[in-house]
Amino acid sequence: MKRDYYETLGVPKSATADEIKKAFRKQAKQYHPDVNPGNADAEAKFKEVNEAYEILSDSEKKSRYDQFGHAGVDPSAAGGGFHGGGGFGGGFGGINMEDIFDMFGGGFGGGARQRGPQRGRDLRTKVTIAFEQAVFGTTIEMSVNCLEYCGTCSGSGAKKGTTPIKCTACGGSGQVRYVQRTMFGNMQSVRTCDSCGGKGNMIKEKCESCKGAGRIRKAKKIEINIPAGIESGQTLSVSGEGDVGEKGAPSGNLLVTVEVKKHKIFNRQGMDIFCDFPITFVEATLGAAVEIPTIDGKIEHKIPEGTQTDTVITLKGKGAPRIGGKVRGNQYVKVVVEIPKNLSESQKDILRSFANSVDEKSYQSKKSFLDKMKDALGI
Repeated sequence: MKRDYYETLGVPKSATADEIKKAFRKQAKQYHPDVNPGNADAEAKFKEVNEAYEILSDSEKKSRYDQFGHAGVDPSAAGGGFHGGGGFGGGFGGINMEDIFDMFGGGFGGGARQRGPQRGRDLRTKVTIAFEQAVFGTTIEMSVNCLEYCGTCSGSGAKKGTTPIKCTACGGSGQVRYVQRTMFGNMQSVRTCDSCGGKGNMIKEKCESCKGAGRIRKAKKIEINIPAGIESGQTLSVSGEGDVGEKGAPSGNLLVTVEVKKHKIFNRQGMDIFCDFPITFVEATLGAAVEIPTIDGKIEHKIPEGTQTDTVITLKGKGAPRIGGKVRGNQYVKVVVEIPKNLSESQKDILRSFANSVDEKSYQSKKSFLDKMKDALGI
């Protein structure tokens, strides 16, 4: 009696096409004759797995099998759907050959490519700089832990006074060729050499410093140029300052993410800088010459009399540049009129006297509001 096909592949009757394919690949790889040379039981199991997959991977045959069992796909039955017996040496019927080829590294006669020297890994780090350094640019020195060639063996991985030898398994090519038996006959395939990992050489006596790796991790000082105009969160790529590559391959890069400290006075948006500037009630009323802080230092500015709170002063060219650019943005200064507190009675009397002496027309915003209110309320 033949085993149930679902039992053969180890999947339930409700399994999807992808689950059936996954189960087939796993078992076919396990029982393939090349993996089990001379093992008759494994070859028989391989044929059984192929037969089960040919039926269950074909929707029409699967439907007949689900309805009638083996009789629905038996070649002796009318309209039977199984031809060729599946398995090794007897053909693969309706099995997609790619399902077999994919299990063995990309197909017969082609094979995996040689694993060449690998490029060094990129490293990531962060650096925090001051607000002014971000605007004008700066140079900083930082320590980075990265892989570098071992100084003892100069990167060879071999003990001092010795050298790596050519791999005897692959003859130094990093690849091995082998013959694969298929339904089309014997076919040659290429695979990365397991003995040397595709490097083409082997180390008999390993370097004591790097244990044969050829590279060691250590700290090194790197000077980083921060360009003027950089913003918080931007990342700089410093070429060649990551881990060194294998066997002369290029080094990776160092990726530096810049964080900018908040400023006590200034706030930046792109190329423009913003700040609030408090002035007294008297300065706002009478006008005054004040010193406004900028990223370049204090500058003198004339506050005109009657300046209202939230008035914005524009200082052209006092902002930040774009990275690589020379033109700078502007600084926008919002005037905040501060009302005095904790006045003495005599000071209050002076203000009351002042208020009584001022015509309402002097308060233009208030007069405009009162006029609008009268029109709206009809009073």
